[in-house]
Amino acid sequence: VLDHWIAAAEAWGLPRVSDFNTGDNEGVGYFRVNQRNGWRMNTAKAFLRTATGPGLKVETQAHTRRILLAGGRAVGVEYERGGQTYQARASAEVILSAGAVNSPQILQLSGIGPGALLQQHGIEVAVDAPQVGANLQDHLQLRCAWRLKGAVTLNTLANSVWGKAKIGLEYALKRSGPMSMAPSQLGAFSKSRPDLATADLEYHVQPLSLEAFGQPLHDFPAITASVCNLRPESRGTVQIASGNPQDAPVIAPNYLSTAGDRRVARDAIRQARAIMGQGPMQRYAPQEMKPGIEAEDDAALDRAAGDIGTTIFHPTCTVRMGGDDAPLDHEMKVRGVQALRVVDASAMPAITSGNTNAPTIMMAEKASDMILGLG
Repeated sequence: VLDHWIAAAEAWGLPRVSDFNTGDNEGVGYFRVNQRNGWRMNTAKAFLRTATGPGLKVETQAHTRRILLAGGRAVGVEYERGGQTYQARASAEVILSAGAVNSPQILQLSGIGPGALLQQHGIEVAVDAPQVGANLQDHLQLRCAWRLKGAVTLNTLANSVWGKAKIGLEYALKRSGPMSMAPSQLGAFSKSRPDLATADLEYHVQPLSLEAFGQPLHDFPAITASVCNLRPESRGTVQIASGNPQDAPVIAPNYLSTAGDRRVARDAIRQARAIMGQGPMQRYAPQEMKPGIEAEDDAALDRAAGDIGTTIFHPTCTVRMGGDDAPLDHEMKVRGVQALRVVDASAMPAITSGNTNAPTIMMAEKASDMILGLG
């Protein structure tokens, strides 16, 4: 069914590509993925587990409370483990890599952030940095789904004891099959309107459907074409809810808060429908489930985008690099504090026009060179 979706996208006007990493990612094709022997490769496996020598010690089951500051300098980290509080002292620098949600939270708990917010929660202000926790950008995916006839999809494969056994056996014996890959095997990059210079939409096409993440697959064949706006205008915030490090921060993504983002969402849904309407997919007699054929005019599509939209887990930019008003300078150093850097997706000045995993690893590689004084 995914091959037929490729053919439908080609019939609509997208070129078939074998590599999205050539500089112009417009087109349709299968994703290249971080996998090895049927397992997803991650940074823990690639970097931590392969590290040698005495320079690395990993403390697990630990929760960071705050960065320790003295005389305008980061001198260590305070953390909890097993109900006890510990401190780790830094002889050179502190590198904060807690992600676009927790990095601004930890900075704010440490007294680095919007002064009024910190004072509201009883935290002494070390550096009044209004942009720490601001500028949150994420890719909102619109999960458009169709019920199909006569198609083999994960819905049908996984909804019988025999199907589940077959999937499990193939993985156990060959490290192949559905369990060896991500649900989003097929992708596409396209323009929401023809006057754009580069693609601003990304599709993750999955041979499955479900009501929501964490819920079971439907018991009928279906396909989901999840499409997201790669360059959203909407900006959100991450702010501490209290001075307690154990309290989750308040995340306000503010999705679809601009007219431009709502326009792109409408165009994206209409484009997904146009691709599904091409001949190669019509053999499956697709019936639209989400957002539903009743969502037709602009107002209805705006509501539908809010109903079917969900994060694609690409939060970025909450401790951004940039000019003098940005929390970080060009070397990812925190302005106003010595010996402190933030190295993760929060440091992006603007969200990437694609998945964020590989760019974040690239940023970390560059940061490691800067930390070592190699450029």
